Amino acid sequence: MPAKTVSADSGTMFSTLRNLWPYMWPAGRADLKARVLWASLFLVAAKLVLILVPYFFKWATNALDGGADAPGWLPAALVAPVMLVVAYNVVRVAQMGLNQLRDALFASVGQHAVRELARLTFVHLHRLSLRFHLERRTGGLSRIIERGVKGIETVVRYTILNTIPTILEFALTAAIFAVAYGLVYVAVIAVTIAAYVWFSVWATDWRIGIRQAMNDSDTDANTKAVDSLLNYETVKYFNNEAMETARFDRSMARYEDAATRNWTSLGWLNFGQGVILGVGMAICMAMSAVEVGRGTQTLGDFVFINAMLIQLSIPLNFIGMLYREIRQGIADIEAMFDLLDVPAEVLDRPDAAPLAVGKGAIRFEDVHFSYDPNRRILKGVSFEVPAGGTVAIVGPSGAGKSTISRLLFRFYDVQSGRITIDGQDIAGVTQESLRAAIGMVPQDTVLFNDTIAYNIRYGRPGATDGEVREAAKLAQIAGFIEALPDGYATMVGERGLKLSGGEKQRVAIARTILKAPPILMLDEATSALDTHTEREIQAALDLVSRGRTTLVIAHRLSTVISADEIIVLQDGRIAERGTHRALLAKGGLYRSMWDRQREATEAEERLRIAREADAEGVIVRRRTAEVQPGE
Repeated sequence: MPAKTVSADSGTMFSTLRNLWPYMWPAGRADLKARVLWASLFLVAAKLVLILVPYFFKWATNALDGGADAPGWLPAALVAPVMLVVAYNVVRVAQMGLNQLRDALFASVGQHAVRELARLTFVHLHRLSLRFHLERRTGGLSRIIERGVKGIETVVRYTILNTIPTILEFALTAAIFAVAYGLVYVAVIAVTIAAYVWFSVWATDWRIGIRQAMNDSDTDANTKAVDSLLNYETVKYFNNEAMETARFDRSMARYEDAATRNWTSLGWLNFGQGVILGVGMAICMAMSAVEVGRGTQTLGDFVFINAMLIQLSIPLNFIGMLYREIRQGIADIEAMFDLLDVPAEVLDRPDAAPLAVGKGAIRFEDVHFSYDPNRRILKGVSFEVPAGGTVAIVGPSGAGKSTISRLLFRFYDVQSGRITIDGQDIAGVTQESLRAAIGMVPQDTVLFNDTIAYNIRYGRPGATDGEVREAAKLAQIAGFIEALPDGYATMVGERGLKLSGGEKQRVAIARTILKAPPILMLDEATSALDTHTEREIQAALDLVSRGRTTLVIAHRLSTVISADEIIVLQDGRIAERGTHRALLAKGGLYRSMWDRQREATEAEERLRIAREADAEGVIVRRRTAEVQPGE
């Protein structure tokens, strides 16, 4: 169902209910519509049976009091006091049974609505741009969706299962009192209901602000908790557990205050509702007591009026809770509806066709791009990656290197210029086909909290176990995996934290091998690794890129010396371009970067050798000291 079906434009309860209706009466699901109809039938039947309960109570009371005013259609065997009491309880059980049938029939309808809206939100979040996800916190999003789904279930269930029967019961009660006891009783009941509803709506609207503050504090606390746990190692590195606890506790203190005010306000709401109902019932019972004293009503009438009013107080109580829960549910789902209203920044054109990849040549033509209008990132970048060739993009931090990979994947659209693959503008092809043609090995490989096999197979979900093993072998990680106690079934932990940086990179390479894309993107794939691991990973990357069009975003220049062309970016423009040898000979920016990195690498190597020598010296001295004289 398209996202436009759900909207939070007016933010009102009625617009939300109107937008939820397609999910309560789903198109193409005759079985669920039939359940809605049967549930409605049973709820009407339950209310009709419920009205009989006070009558049997009245007839039994009069029979016990020596009177007999049971209707003629009632079988004579049931007129006896004991049988009337039995019939009274049978009717009550029947009414409860009809209610349970109603709930059972509607259960799948409500859960279907929850599932569809949750799925719609999940799909929509994946459609939104990278910009949106970089600006929003995952913990806050998950909390909004969690509360929104619960709110949907509340609103869907309460509107169908309780609003209609409650209105029906009010109508039947008013008709009975008008016919049997006069309009004065109807007037008292109407005033009581009006006062009750007005007070409930007023108090609930007052409490909505408190509930919103509680939700905001809850979201903030959850966001801080998730953020802190995802950065567990960083917290430990800087010994900042106390600071993180203090941040979390400040949010929880605000939540505590809002939650306390929420429960306190609920107590005042319930007390006010009880007072209004109590006053209305007292007036009606006093009027009936006077009539019984005059002989114009029987004791059974007094009991009947009391039973009807008590019975009416249940849906009246529910009217207050109904409005309260629906309003609170809407307060929860409006945030989720706002997510559904966020437009996707990158969309397929109506006439978009699948990308037809032939040789896989990539071309950037005078590309201009900025994340913020006030700060341009790329300023007229033009280059070409020939089919089957390798081009490397290097440059200082902030030059725009990673932006190029994001534009090629079309996480963003360029402001001017164009990017083509085999002559096809990527803005005019479907995003699905574009991304299917490109394999990515990123700098920071984030794995799913699942098995190693699952993470490798993510490159091609339909791959066989044999193909997964072959990909791991080509990525030079098969030996490591097979040495683990659980092998390919080993869980990698959240974000792959149970694996080292090099192991995660090899898993990323394996799944890219399994995807077998014609175009390969390496975004600083070895910059976070040590020199020894880098060399091993680079060997695997060279194997993967063989015969593929490869674009390399590099930090370490030693990894791109064999590239067909090296492009040096500076301040969003191409400062230099050429082969490794040509750029060194030019003596410009690339040469200065190369010299600095070579000096750093040599210093790192000298330090490593010195540490190894020191370690060997310590071992020799220890062994010498252990040798006893005369041995």
